[in-house]
Amino acid sequence: MNASTEYQYRIFNIKAVIEVTALSRSTIYELIKPTSPYYDASFPKPVRLTEIRIGWVSQEIYDWLESKIAQREDK
Repeated sequence: MNASTEYQYRIFNIKAVIEVTALSRSTIYELIKPTSPYYDASFPKPVRLTEIRIGWVSQEIYDWLESKIAQREDK
């Protein structure tokens, strides 16, 4: 893979997602839980890293935030 086609993935842990989104831990988990009344299908799905560890792709979090900003601007 050469430098022009290489993509750098950065995985956020829950603390980073909390910091970047300003959402609480419980809100984030409610957003990704399909049975929750607060479920948001547009919120990025976590990536299972190990048996007990998950993370989120940073670019997907930023894209989600940009979509929220765009929604605000459309109103």
